[in-house]
Amino acid sequence: MKKLREIVDNIKPHFEKGGKFEKLHSTFDAFETFLFVPNKVTQNGAHIRDAIDMKRTMSIVVMSLIPALLFGIYNTGYQHFIAVGEQADFWQTVLYGAMKVLPVVIVSYITGLALEFIFAQIRGHEVNEGFLVSGMLIPLVLPADIPLWMVSVATAFAVIIGKEVFGGSGMNILNPALTARAFLFFAYPTYMSGDKIWISGLMKGDNVVDGFSGSTILGQAALGETNFVNGVGDPYTTWDKFAGFIPGSIGETSVIACLLGAFILLYTGIGSWRIMFSVFIGGFAMGLILNAFAVNPFMEIPAWEHLIIGGFAFGAVFMATDPVTATQTNKGKYIYGFLIGFLAILIRVLNPAYPEGVMLAILLMNVFAPLIDHYVVEGNINRRLKRAKVKAQ
Repeated sequence: MKKLREIVDNIKPHFEKGGKFEKLHSTFDAFETFLFVPNKVTQNGAHIRDAIDMKRTMSIVVMSLIPALLFGIYNTGYQHFIAVGEQADFWQTVLYGAMKVLPVVIVSYITGLALEFIFAQIRGHEVNEGFLVSGMLIPLVLPADIPLWMVSVATAFAVIIGKEVFGGSGMNILNPALTARAFLFFAYPTYMSGDKIWISGLMKGDNVVDGFSGSTILGQAALGETNFVNGVGDPYTTWDKFAGFIPGSIGETSVIACLLGAFILLYTGIGSWRIMFSVFIGGFAMGLILNAFAVNPFMEIPAWEHLIIGGFAFGAVFMATDPVTATQTNKGKYIYGFLIGFLAILIRVLNPAYPEGVMLAILLMNVFAPLIDHYVVEGNINRRLKRAKVKAQ
């Protein structure tokens, strides 16, 4: 490592002002800060100084996503071999899943980071580490068989339209990963909805077991079925739903993986427990309301079960807690999270054309997050003014 530090120090002057590669300073700086802790400190003004920086923050979030990624790789292979009726051991399952999932991750990172470098060079800014997280989140919310060129187009849309037009990382109003998913859902709906997209191989015409169905639990619920079964007709257990052995997006199915990620985020202080807690409370509350007025089978699904199926847990842990697009005030976080969970289940149940409402609920509340914070702050100001008047009297 010391030798590498010496090499970097020797070539660094060429990329600084006056050097022959000064126009590539942003690119060099990105690689240097990726390899080593930045040696920059604040020079003026009032700042809070501690050991955390953007690189460490993003690294922790990526680390928290690893359980979901690893399980997604396994589940992709697991669902495929059930569909084709073949027996496969653990490593065969993992190998198949890796061959499907890793290219999606690689394309996401290559496209997104290339655009990040381009915009940094054009603006003369440092390359922000924010896409390290978005580059992982985007693949995890997509089907395993999504064409790679669609992944590239969606990632470019998320970076350019979802973030850079607002000024770059920290200025965007919408979650970039959900922006990519929403773009694909509306631009290429046949690749983002239906029964065949959630299990690898079905869209490509692999020979599957006779009578096999690739419908998800939410897809079955939308058709009025409440006795959820897998593709060969075996009923799903509560453990299957909680552990994630069900069809779905690459990284969204396992509640256990999401909880492991939540533990890492909460232990390190990166994620907001107020938002996570409120999302689950909001979803549970709406589930109870629907149970009380159940007029169709979908509304009869127990409130607790809504929290462990679909992408609800993944959205609550990783998407809703995005510090850029979420609310900033403590009271606002409770309101923001509750409304996300409340609306997610409402959209899921009452919109038969779109049985998963987490994405739309989070994007909608991303837009209203500044308004929520505004009224919370105004409320605090008004209460303090009233107390001041009482003391003055």
